[in-house]
Amino acid sequence: MRTPLLASTAALAMLGLAACGSGSGSGGSDDGAIVWDMWSGSQADTDALNETLEIVKKENPDVDVRLQTAPWNDYFTKLTTNMSSGNLACLTSMNGQRLSTYADAFEPLTDADLKTAGISRDDFAPGALDIMTYDDQLLGLPFDVSTMLVYYNKDLIDAAGAPEPKIGWSFDDFEATAQGATTDATKGFAVGLGEFQWMALPIAMSGQQPVGEDGTLALTDPAFADAATWYSGLVTDQEVALPAASASDTGWGENQYSGGNAAMAVDGTWNAVSYLGNDAGFDAGMVDLPTGEAGSTSLVLGSGYGIAKGCENKEAALKVLGSLVGKDAQDAMATSGRSYPARAESQPLYFSSLDKSVRGEVEAAFDAAFADVEAQRSTKDWDKVNTALQPNLVSVYNGQATMTDVLGQTQQQFGE
Repeated sequence: MRTPLLASTAALAMLGLAACGSGSGSGGSDDGAIVWDMWSGSQADTDALNETLEIVKKENPDVDVRLQTAPWNDYFTKLTTNMSSGNLACLTSMNGQRLSTYADAFEPLTDADLKTAGISRDDFAPGALDIMTYDDQLLGLPFDVSTMLVYYNKDLIDAAGAPEPKIGWSFDDFEATAQGATTDATKGFAVGLGEFQWMALPIAMSGQQPVGEDGTLALTDPAFADAATWYSGLVTDQEVALPAASASDTGWGENQYSGGNAAMAVDGTWNAVSYLGNDAGFDAGMVDLPTGEAGSTSLVLGSGYGIAKGCENKEAALKVLGSLVGKDAQDAMATSGRSYPARAESQPLYFSSLDKSVRGEVEAAFDAAFADVEAQRSTKDWDKVNTALQPNLVSVYNGQATMTDVLGQTQQQFGE
C-alpha cells in the first residue's frame, strides 16, 4: 500500500539545499549586493529558495540580497574555482561533510558575529552546530540536520514472514530480518556505495569513525575494519544483498530499495518523505541504526551557510545569515516537509506536516536516531578518500578484492 503524504510536500533534493556561484572578488556583487549562493536540484527547489529569499528581504529591507543557484553536481567544481580566484559570494552554502576541504573559504564566527546576526547558539538542536564546525572554529550556521536510518519495505518483510525492524534493535535483529526477507525474488538488504550509505552500519557496529579524534585517517582501525568486513560479507558471505552493478551506480542500494527489489537499505533522514511516497507503491517504514556492543554510534550531518572571507559588507551579510536560519525561514522549511530544520523550535513543524498515518512513526524514528549523535570527523582530503574508495567497493562486493585490502591501500595512500 502506498503511504499518503501531505499535499504540500516538495520533492527532496539530495542532502537538502546549498550551493556556489560567482560573485565579485570582494565576496559580493559589483554593485554592493549581498549574493547568496545555493544549489538547486529542480524547479521546486528553486521556488522554495525564492520563498526563503522573500522572508530574508522582508526582514532586511535595506539590504539588496540576490540568490544564485547551480546544480549540485556543479557546485564543488565551481566552488574550487571561485576559491582560487577570490570570487566567492558573501553567503556561500556548504555541505557539512565537505567542510574540512573548504574550511579556508569561510570567516570564523565569533559570539559578537552571532549577536549581529540575531542568533543564539541555544537556538539550534543539540549537535547541530557541529555540522559547520571545523578545527574548533564555527565557520557557519546550519539550516538542516540529518542522520542515517534503516528504511524498510513493510510489504516484502510481511510477505516473507521476517521480523519487522523495531526501534532499539540489535545487529542480531538486523541479520535476522535480512536473512528472513531474502527470497528467490528479492534480497533482504541493499548495500550502499555512497559515503554514509555504506559507512553508517560499520560505524554503528564498531563505535568507531574512520577518522580518529586527532583528525587522522583511521580506515584500518581494527574495530572499524572488522565491522566494514562484516558489512561487505552481507553480499559475499551471508548473501542477503546483491553486489553493486558498477561504480557509476552511486545510488545503488537506495535505488534497489526504492524500486522494491530489497527489503532494507540505509539512507539519510533527508529522504524520509520521498521513501514514504515511493513510486513503487510499497508501505515504507524507518528505524534507527542497530545497536552494537559499543552502543549505536550515529553521526549528525547536514548543511549550512557561511560568510566568505573577503566579504566587504560583513555586517549586512551576518544579518542576512541570521534571517536564513531564523524562525520564519526555518518554520517555512519545516512545514513544507522539505528538510528537518536545525533550529530546535522549528523541528516539531516538520512532523506536523506529515500525514497523520505516518507522523508518529517518523517522529519516533527521528527521536531515536538523533538521541545520541556525534560530530562527524573528516580529514582535509576526505573527498579524495571517498572518491578512491567507491569504485573499489564494487570489487569488494563482487568478491574480487577484500575489504581489508581496500581499506589498507586507501589508508596507505591518504593516511599520515
